[in-house]
Amino acid sequence: MNGIMLAIIILLPMAGALPVFLIKWNIRRSMWIYVEAVVSLTALLTFLTLFNAPADSFTLFSFSDTLHISFHVDGLSKVFAGLISFLWPLATLYAFEYMRKEDHQRTFFTFYILTYSVTLGIALSANMFTMYCFYEMLTMVTLPLVLHSLSRESILAGRSYLYYSMGGAAFAFIGMIVILSYGSTTDFVPGGVFAPSVWDMHAKMLQGVYVMSFLGFSVKAAMFPFGQWLPKAGVAPTPVTALLHAVAVVKAGAFAIIRLTYYSYGTENLKGSFGQYIPMTLVIFTIVYGCSRALKETHFKRRLAYSTMSNLSYILFGVTLMTPLGLTGALCHLVFHALIKISSFFCAGAVIHQTGKEYIGELDGLGKRMPITFTIFTVSGLALMGVPMLPGFVSKWMLAGAAVEDGGAFAFAGIAALLISAILTAVYMLTVSVRAFIPGRDIDMASLDEYRDPNLFMLIPLIIFTAVIFILGVHPGPLTGFLGRVAGL
Repeated sequence: MNGIMLAIIILLPMAGALPVFLIKWNIRRSMWIYVEAVVSLTALLTFLTLFNAPADSFTLFSFSDTLHISFHVDGLSKVFAGLISFLWPLATLYAFEYMRKEDHQRTFFTFYILTYSVTLGIALSANMFTMYCFYEMLTMVTLPLVLHSLSRESILAGRSYLYYSMGGAAFAFIGMIVILSYGSTTDFVPGGVFAPSVWDMHAKMLQGVYVMSFLGFSVKAAMFPFGQWLPKAGVAPTPVTALLHAVAVVKAGAFAIIRLTYYSYGTENLKGSFGQYIPMTLVIFTIVYGCSRALKETHFKRRLAYSTMSNLSYILFGVTLMTPLGLTGALCHLVFHALIKISSFFCAGAVIHQTGKEYIGELDGLGKRMPITFTIFTVSGLALMGVPMLPGFVSKWMLAGAAVEDGGAFAFAGIAALLISAILTAVYMLTVSVRAFIPGRDIDMASLDEYRDPNLFMLIPLIIFTAVIFILGVHPGPLTGFLGRVAGL
C-alpha cells in the first residue's frame, strides 16, 4: 500500500489540476480554497509517505525490462520531496493575493499545481529514466507560467528558457543512454552503476559523458554559461519566480546532478579526473560571476536572480568535491537557500505588488512604510551572507570545511570564491535594506504614505519562513545530522 501511495501523491495533483482549468469558477475564492486543498492534501500525504517509506520501488509503467517509470523513497528523496511539500502550500497561499488582479488565473493555478506534481516526480524517481522524463515535463509545465502575461518580455524570456532547457536536455539524454548501454541498471545506486571492469575499459569516454550530462542538468541549475535564462524569467509573476529560483527548477537541476554524480556515475570513478575538475572550475567561476552580476543589477528581482546563480553553484561546489562532507554541505545549502531565497523573493514580490516599484533606486524610505516586509528581507539577506546564528553560515561553514578536508588546489580556489561571494552578497543585499530604512534627506516621505505591508495572505508565509530560518540557524543539529546520514557520513 505504501508503494501505491508514491504514485498517488504524484497523480493526485495532476488530476486535481484539471477541474481548476475546466470549471468556470463564478466565485474566485472557491477556486482558491480548492487549489489550496489539493496542494495541502498532497503535501500531507507526502509527509505521511516519507515517514512510512516503502522498502521497495513502485513501478507505474513498464516499457521494457530496462525502461520503466518507478518511484522510490530514500534519504535524498526525503530531503527534496519534504522541502517542496513544506514550501508549496505556503507559496500557494501567497499566490492568491499576488494574483488577485491578474487575468487567466485558472490557467495559472492549473500549471502551478502541475509543477508541484512534476517536481515531486523528480524527487521520488527510482531511476534515471523516470527522473529524466519528469525533468523534461518540468520544462513543459513551467513554460506557461513564465509566459503568463504574454507580454513581449515574457515571450522572449519563455523562448530563452525553452531553448536553454532543450539544449540541456539533449546533453543529459546522452548521459542516460550511456547508463543504459554500459551500466548494470538504470536504478539509483549509491556509489554508481558501472562495474569496475566496464569503467576501466571505457574510463575516458565515461568521464567525458559525465561532464556532458553535468552540463546538461546544470542548465536548470543556472551554471555559467547556461544560466542566462534565469534573470530573464524574472518577468514572470513573483509566485512563479520564487519557486523557479527556490525549489522547482533550479533545485531540480541541482538534485539531478547529485543523482547523476553519487547514484549513477559514482564519485570513486570520477574523483581526481577531468570529470571532476572541469565541472568544479565552472562552478567556482559561477559563484563569483553570479554575485558580481547581482551587485551591478538595479532591477530588484533580477538582482535576486543573479544571486540564485551564485548560490546554486555553492551547492554544486559541494557536489563536485565528491566527498560525504561535501555532499552534506551541498544538501544543507539546498535546504537553507530554498528557505532564504523564497523569503527574499516574496519580499520583493510584496514590494512590487504594493507599490509597483521594481528597481533598487525606487525603494528609498519604503522600509518605514513596509517595516515587516523589509525586516524579513533584511533577515534573509543576513542569512544569505552567512552571518552566525543564521542557517547560511552553517552550510557555508560545512562547504568550507569539506574543501579544507579535500586539500586540493581546486578546493582552495572554491574557498576563495566563497569568501568573495560573502562580501559581495553583503553589499548587494544590505544595500536594499539600507536604502529602505535609511533614505536620503531629499526623500519626500509624504509621497510614500499610501504604501503599507501586504495582507496576511502574503505575510503569513513570510513570517513562517522567517521563523524557520531562525530555528535552523540556532538549532541546526537535527537537520544537519539527518543530512549527514543521507550523505553517508
